[in-house]
Amino acid sequence: MSGTIGSNILSHSGTVAETAAGLNWVSTVVTASTVTVESGNGYWINTTSNACTITLPASAEAGDNIVIVDFARTWGTNNVTLDSNGLNFQGNADTYEVKYTTSGQSVNLIYSDSTKGWIPLEDDVVADEPVVPATQKAIFGYGFTDAVVSMSNLVNSSGVVASDVTGVGTDRQQLAAASYGLDKAIFGYGTTGSVVSLSNLVNNSGVIAADVTGVGTARKQLAAATYGNDKAIFGYGNTGSRVSLTNLVNNSGVIADDVTGVGTVRYSLAATTYGTDKAIFGYGDQSGDSSLTNLVSNTGVVASDTTGVGTARAYLAAAGYGTTGQAIFGYGQNESYLSLTNLVSNLGVVATDTSGVGTARGSLAAASFGGDKAIFGYGETTNISNLVSNTGVVASNVTGVGTSRSGLAAAGYSLSA
Repeated sequence: MSGTIGSNILSHSGTVAETAAGLNWVSTVVTASTVTVESGNGYWINTTSNACTITLPASAEAGDNIVIVDFARTWGTNNVTLDSNGLNFQGNADTYEVKYTTSGQSVNLIYSDSTKGWIPLEDDVVADEPVVPATQKAIFGYGFTDAVVSMSNLVNSSGVVASDVTGVGTDRQQLAAASYGLDKAIFGYGTTGSVVSLSNLVNNSGVIAADVTGVGTARKQLAAATYGNDKAIFGYGNTGSRVSLTNLVNNSGVIADDVTGVGTVRYSLAATTYGTDKAIFGYGDQSGDSSLTNLVSNTGVVASDTTGVGTARAYLAAAGYGTTGQAIFGYGQNESYLSLTNLVSNLGVVATDTSGVGTARGSLAAASFGGDKAIFGYGETTNISNLVSNTGVVASNVTGVGTSRSGLAAAGYSLSA
């Protein structure tokens, strides 16, 4: 006996733990749709008959090791999803989806610390990156009937609009809204008859909170979108004159001070997320209708003007759709109401006009829902809605529920269907 300890490491708790070379391979092949695994083990995962969700341990310490292997080379057909059970995975929170979709794959996981969590020491063949979860529900809020209102209407994961809920906070119109924090939303700014910088947070159950005194310049007719997966940006608008100010929103819903905007001052534009973690502002009134766009990086930096494609217009709406970060601008107004749409690729390229479906209108709102679809709703004197498929096809009118109104805003919320 040489006295040398091999294939073992000393953890910070004082326990001698096996390294990857000394894993205990569980002899029973996993064929179930769910399995909870333990550190120090290797598992054969057979997805011939069904996909499998693997729940990692709820607690772990540095050096903990788990290996999973595609037993029957079927992960490309029936995927494996990792549930990190409250711990981080490659620095991303447990709410992110971690899916392995390559046949013949094996994954060697090592736990690092509470910040980065589980890290694939090896993921043979190349694993997919963690995927940002998509919002499943949406909310329309505020607006103008014969007077400014604070009512809201929730939208379920199938795109069905619910009846009015009496809103919380200051009645107003011509505001903007966006998702933040992955599963929540924020309404901000607008006019009560005078421009304001109020905001109202929306929790992941769709409940609107009381007013928060806003930060930055009070204004109306601005736009907002999600960027960086879990943050938001308000941009442009009308203070009495056109501006190109922006205000970033962190993943806790806190609005930052004004940033001097880039690009042409304008109002009554629209904005949406695209490419899963970036945003785009488009169109609007710049002393005449425009089709300009401005891309926003995943760190919230607004780029200079891009000459737009399609019909110049204002009072339109926009939302993201699809699984790879596409978006759509729709409807609006120039000399008359329009039902045009313009699709946006996951690279931020705006396509030419598509003849819209449904009632031409302006001053409407739009949001993502159902993980990969979108909805346009309300607008001048109407309460109709139009669903958008995950390929960007706009459906015919659905008679809306709730009070007809214009000048409202909408955003996605909730990760649960």
